[in-house]
Amino acid sequence: MPRYEVWAPNAASRVRVDVNGFGYDLARCPDRDGWWSGEAPAGDYAFRLDDGPPLPDPRSARQPHGPEGPSRAVDHAAFRWSRPGRRGRALPGAVLYELHVGTFTARGTFDAAAERLDHLVELGVDFVELMPVCPFPGRHGWGYDGVSLWAVHEPYGGPEGLKRFVDAAHRKGLGVVLDVVHNHLGPSGNHLPAYGPYFTDRHHTPWGSAVNLDAPGSDEVRAYLIGSALAWLRDYRIDGLRLDAVHALADDRAVHFLEELSAEVGRLAVATNRPLFLIAESDLNTPATTAPPEAGGQGLTAQWSDDFHHALHCALTGESQGYYGDFAHAPLAALAKTLTRGFFHDGTWSSFRGRRHGRPFTPPGNGHRLLGYLQTHDQVGNRALGDRVSTSLSPGRLACGAALVLTSPFTPMLFMGEEWGAATPWQYFTDHTDPDLAEAVRQGRRREFTGHGWAAEAVPDPQEPATVLRSVLDWTELRRAPHAELLTWYRTLIRLRREHPELSDPDLGAVRADFDEAAGRLVVHRGPYRIAVNLGPDGAALPLGATGREVVAAFGAAELEGTAVRLAADAVAVVAVRPGRTPAGTTGPP
Repeated sequence: MPRYEVWAPNAASRVRVDVNGFGYDLARCPDRDGWWSGEAPAGDYAFRLDDGPPLPDPRSARQPHGPEGPSRAVDHAAFRWSRPGRRGRALPGAVLYELHVGTFTARGTFDAAAERLDHLVELGVDFVELMPVCPFPGRHGWGYDGVSLWAVHEPYGGPEGLKRFVDAAHRKGLGVVLDVVHNHLGPSGNHLPAYGPYFTDRHHTPWGSAVNLDAPGSDEVRAYLIGSALAWLRDYRIDGLRLDAVHALADDRAVHFLEELSAEVGRLAVATNRPLFLIAESDLNTPATTAPPEAGGQGLTAQWSDDFHHALHCALTGESQGYYGDFAHAPLAALAKTLTRGFFHDGTWSSFRGRRHGRPFTPPGNGHRLLGYLQTHDQVGNRALGDRVSTSLSPGRLACGAALVLTSPFTPMLFMGEEWGAATPWQYFTDHTDPDLAEAVRQGRRREFTGHGWAAEAVPDPQEPATVLRSVLDWTELRRAPHAELLTWYRTLIRLRREHPELSDPDLGAVRADFDEAAGRLVVHRGPYRIAVNLGPDGAALPLGATGREVVAAFGAAELEGTAVRLAADAVAVVAVRPGRTPAGTTGPP
């Protein structure tokens, strides 16, 4: 018979496992403090602590009836992978594509998403980054309120559906990255506190008590989170993980949780002969996140770069509200700084935070350790209307933004639909089954944005079915102007990045950026290439610092004029110049 086990130090005297309506007592493990185990028949099961209500297994591999229902075991060895010996590829030099399973297609399943993988192959990206897929209440949601960190959301297709998707992606040469959330759990269906000290009041986060990474009992909590991470990489053949908001992982222990996780993933990579990697979302602006432990770092492979996004967003849109205020005063200067030095806030004053923030990014040759992007789920969905930049920008400006992302020294990432300038919004949506929680989320969302001047009725209701329907990509747009032209531009840029190593060189020290803030002009030097961008209202000649040889690619009118390229307004060109070296760095008006 199968053996059931659970860490339940909060149980005073009894732990039972209910299987198919029958209860079986578990015994304390004499050599594992807080653990209970025992044999019982196979079937859907739940644990009862001291004769309390049935609770799902914290390490459940499947929740076929949702987060609150009984658990079910999964035989991971039963799945037949079509490429069992696939090694995969490392992150440096790759292009990522962030995807939300529920709104990537109208059906909103893994199988439906797999049917669109040829589009991503033709686009030229290397990895699909899936937003969280752990179970959450209802059918629709972003996935950041998951509660069973080892299981897969059933409406998407459950464990088998995820494996089919990963297998299909691997057959087509695409890697898969999974977004995981370790810093908090969802408010509905979270039964971990009944089992043991999974949370602690030693630290507090925006979601309440912190996950227990350093208080009594934290050894098991860390093992729980690390075990979940390794399971995605091992059992589902995921190639890498994106770790949500690691700055909210409060940990005062000598060995930080992220360092421990990084070491365990490294060991699994060696054991499986696969280049597994970890990407952090962090707003700390410290190179320690990606520095190796021997240099005092946490050893992660890469981290998101909001500084680059904010500078680029301000340069393209002119927005200055909230945290954009730090970048809006001189956005091209901010953009040039991030392109040549990584972080904008590297010990500088942050008006949004009311203090100095960050430290210099080092070493400069590691630009690939920063992810650069024009849009993400956060930067779209956390706006009041979930409006993409394509709502307010011309196709030319969108093309300028794409060129600066895809020829940057960073690891580029696209958000689904960005590549054709999708007109559909991507809004904040939920499907909470608890009416009180649903109302609290609805009112909280409206309260947040009415405080910024929005009318309450203008803020979409997260619980309204129309909100998620509006957020589903419209794939018919690809056949219409200007979407088709923009898609061709993205494909061209990714091809150029692959064919010309200078356009993906991660050495920040080799990048030079010349700009004219008042005129809205920027020229980025990438070896023998120049990425010239005219965000001004009129056509202009942009100095190249060398004699132009060829306009390799352009969006909008572009013509060489000796040592300059003449661009129309809202136009961009990738120009090859004749051999000749120019000093790296950042300058003002040429």
